[in-house]
Amino acid sequence: MSARLSRRLQRGFTIIEAIAVIVITGIVGTCIVVFIQIPVRTYLSSAGRAEATDLADNAMRRLARDFRLALPNSLRVDASGRYIEYIETKGGLRYLAEDDIDTPGGGTYLNWNSAAALTFTVVGGVPGGRHAPVVGDAIVVYNLGEGQEPGNAYNCSAAPTFNCNRTAITAMSAGTLTMAANPFAAQLAAGTPLMSPGKRFHVVSGPVTYGCDIASKRLIRYWNYGYQAAQVAPPVGATQAVLADNVESCTFSVTSLASQRSGLIGITLQFSPQDGANQITLLHQIHVDNTP
Repeated sequence: MSARLSRRLQRGFTIIEAIAVIVITGIVGTCIVVFIQIPVRTYLSSAGRAEATDLADNAMRRLARDFRLALPNSLRVDASGRYIEYIETKGGLRYLAEDDIDTPGGGTYLNWNSAAALTFTVVGGVPGGRHAPVVGDAIVVYNLGEGQEPGNAYNCSAAPTFNCNRTAITAMSAGTLTMAANPFAAQLAAGTPLMSPGKRFHVVSGPVTYGCDIASKRLIRYWNYGYQAAQVAPPVGATQAVLADNVESCTFSVTSLASQRSGLIGITLQFSPQDGANQITLLHQIHVDNTP
């Protein structure tokens, strides 16, 4: 190999050649970005919408399931429409009434005449598991809702007369339930007894609220707080759990159809994907049974 050829092979490339390569690479890269950015953005937008839709659908399913567990006529919405409250039931049972005759094994009827009578027999057996009445739960008889005292389970503010339809359970043994107080005798004494035509009572675990915190863009579930005659939104001192994130807005409504013993809940939830584009709005209606 000649010396001239050897020097030519060892010299590398010039600055002009390097600049040309850089320019050509930049042009090719720009073309690639232009051609693929639209498909990539479309994919990311579709994935975001799918995630937001799935989140909204799961939230709707949870709300529908919980609202169907509401004590009849206990659903209420605050003035902003962003908070909905209800009293959660664990089960519906039947009490032994004074006019029940020929009851196998006898029993103690729910006494509407004596405030000192704190026990009664549950007819038809007591459920087990998570539906079993336990100390700390309460019973409600013939709930009619707000403004229908003494048929308003939220309002027991007339203590010590307990002119309402709710009382706590202090013991449950062998089909006999013991109450903390007998508010039903006070109803009769006041001339407003609300005996259940079907001799039914509901076991309730307490009030629950769902609400939208617009500042944090979250749909939150609140529970483990006290009964309030007037709705407090959000409730004070409650345990909280986030049901959904990226919530832009929500609206709840409750329409009671008293003549049909049913209610209609309207829910509007608006979610946004994490990219902030293409908001998802879901509207849903839920029928609930308001037969007390």
